[in-house]
Amino acid sequence: MSHVEMRVTGVGVLDKAVALLDAAEQQPQTAAELARLFDMSVSTTHRLAAALEAHGLLVRDEEGRFRLGARFATSALSEVGTPYLTELRDATGESAQLWVRRGESRLCLASVDSPHELRMTVPAGGTIPLPLGSAGQVLAHPADEPRPDWCESVGIRTPGAASVSAPVLLRGRPAAAVCLSGPIQRIGDRPGERYGSLVADIARRIAAALTA
Repeated sequence: MSHVEMRVTGVGVLDKAVALLDAAEQQPQTAAELARLFDMSVSTTHRLAAALEAHGLLVRDEEGRFRLGARFATSALSEVGTPYLTELRDATGESAQLWVRRGESRLCLASVDSPHELRMTVPAGGTIPLPLGSAGQVLAHPADEPRPDWCESVGIRTPGAASVSAPVLLRGRPAAAVCLSGPIQRIGDRPGERYGSLVADIARRIAAALTA
């Protein structure tokens, strides 16, 4: 890409940040390439890009290039994911949620409740600190370590409750976590062994639907 004109609104830092997002949307770029596009220093560009990465707006690929991050898929995740959560709920009789990372917490994007009177209920919009719970483990998993197909949590965040979660991977990184949760007396004290493969399959299908 040749030099690109930056849209100017008078709010300099915001103009520069949006310019980086515009360029990364067109094609992946290194910090040095982005700096040349907008006649900025590499240090300033890298600082801005790293801040956008921290907020989930940019992400670095295996070659260190910046591309749009998972946060841009939030609305699509909720719309695409909800029917799959419903399918998971109907197959198991337990509540299912879709979570995304927001800083050092996780945010519930979508939730469908178990039909049972005794159930785990998390409203969309609710937040929980990382890495609590199986979804928290999935979203906080170190990028440089092998990623398991699913994680489970038994009586850790909420006594008497258990859950199993799997990552929704986009470009090899977790854009979200699918979580199945319920009381231990029904879901069991080994929810991963019982439901892990099913939850992982739902997560893979959501990822495939997002990229179709």
